[in-house]
Amino acid sequence: MSLSIPSAPNAGLFKPGYQNYDAEDGAVLRNIDACRTIAQTVQTSLGPYGRNKIVINHLQKMVLTSDAATILRELDVVHPAAKLLVMASQQQEAEMGDATNLVIVLAGEMLRKAEELLRLGLKTSDVVQGYEKAQDFALKALEDLEVDKVADMRSLDELSKAIRTVIASKQCGSEDILADMVADAVLAVLPKNPANFNVDNVRVVKIMGGSLEQSKVVKGMVFPREPDGVVKKAKKAKVGVFSCPVDISQTETKGTVLLKNAKEMLDFTKGEEAQVEALVKELHDSGLRVIVAGSTVGELAAHYLNRYGILVIKILSKFELRRLCRVVGATPLARLGAPMPDEMGTVDVVETLEIGGDRVTVFRQESEVTRTATLVLRGATQNALDDVERAVDDGVNVVKAITRDARLVPGAGAAEMQLVERVRAHADTTPGLAQYAIRKYAEAFEVVPRTLAESAGLDATEVLARLYTAHGAVQKKGKPAPATEGSGSSSSSSDDDEDEENDEEDWCTGVDIENSDGSGTLDAKDEGILDLLVSKSWAIKLATEAVRTVLSVDQIIVARQAGGPKPPGPNPNWDED
Repeated sequence: MSLSIPSAPNAGLFKPGYQNYDAEDGAVLRNIDACRTIAQTVQTSLGPYGRNKIVINHLQKMVLTSDAATILRELDVVHPAAKLLVMASQQQEAEMGDATNLVIVLAGEMLRKAEELLRLGLKTSDVVQGYEKAQDFALKALEDLEVDKVADMRSLDELSKAIRTVIASKQCGSEDILADMVADAVLAVLPKNPANFNVDNVRVVKIMGGSLEQSKVVKGMVFPREPDGVVKKAKKAKVGVFSCPVDISQTETKGTVLLKNAKEMLDFTKGEEAQVEALVKELHDSGLRVIVAGSTVGELAAHYLNRYGILVIKILSKFELRRLCRVVGATPLARLGAPMPDEMGTVDVVETLEIGGDRVTVFRQESEVTRTATLVLRGATQNALDDVERAVDDGVNVVKAITRDARLVPGAGAAEMQLVERVRAHADTTPGLAQYAIRKYAEAFEVVPRTLAESAGLDATEVLARLYTAHGAVQKKGKPAPATEGSGSSSSSSDDDEDEENDEEDWCTGVDIENSDGSGTLDAKDEGILDLLVSKSWAIKLATEAVRTVLSVDQIIVARQAGGPKPPGPNPNWDED
């Protein structure tokens, strides 16, 4: 009697329908391949000259953007390993609100380098260990690359300096206008303790038409609709916010009333009118001159509100209602009636303006520091406006990050090139197989300046050669990085100071995407291209973490999809009676 040999490994272990990818099938290499594909998708969108992507999601909504977080959110990624990269980028979005593309691109390049090592015969454990050591060293080296910091959070110029680069990577050419506007809006809402700054306090309203130069900052809230009554303006008014309909309550059951003559009909409506008028009079007598309704406003109620000169506006979004309450200092009421004095809010100006043919209502507080500031953005198409909104959002998030750590490092790929040199030098001093992984980790950073040069249409190899020459010269001299404030001897000679300055010029050399002098390189510090140190360090941490997780996987077991009744198909006999 012969033994029955199962046709496939684990054949009798799982339910039919399971898929099993083993290490022998090259599960790690398959994962790396999937992650590289997702990285290549967003890599061309890196930097100011990054290409846009048109993504049409499952609801057939078209999204046109170069923002990696938005692209990946709209794409439904199902591969488990690629999902890890997407999660790392989402975490960067939640933590810093910027540098999401850097996480994906760095992780993809690190995995590509790891694949080369695996094919040479290194074990994944050696690569993971090397990457871990390289990450610790890279983060320490990044600390030394500080060239500037935001000294005064309340200075418009200082704040614009940090916001400019972030906005330039999304809206190249409009960064000066937008950076000043975002800084202006942030300063209007910045609390006494900047650490308590809430990004939700800077709002955006998009109005089609006009050009970006016509955008402006309004201290207060802007609603893209006009008041419902005839009163369109109020000053120094008390505000009542109601989350219920402004109307008399309807009975649950419907009754039939038989009216025999005209007098009966008049008497029937008079009772209702008297009730509504008493209600509106009560609101008027309590001092309310502005009413914000979170639901419908009845016709009869609107008539009496107009008669008593009360401005009424409908705001159907409960989130907007909550924000307005914060601006005017009111409590939203679920019942209709005169509010208590502490439940009312106050507003300096409520007015209706016309912007590009659209009527908008502005709630404005005249004081220096307001609770909410709104950027009214103008643009030709809805997609362009959405993209500007994302750039503004990134700019505001950067301010939140500055409240944690105000240090700045050179941008334009200069910091990454310096990390390549420093981490590579560290690999030479590391014994064992880990040094190969550390060297490959260093080479992965080269992807940033290379991509910037390629997207600007420059010869990437030539630009990189120039960058390596500049940054390698600093490394050969063995000079320490410029000392940060308060550290470093004050008794150094003037010659040393001069050398230090020349060194700093060399290691601030980045990619000149405009290629103004024909060399393809520039001094990032002189040009004011500065990135936030804290968002770079988070990007490195998250990218390395995602890579180490992907490399540690040696088997994928995919369960069979849950069954269930099939959704009903289209009825072939729909046109029959």
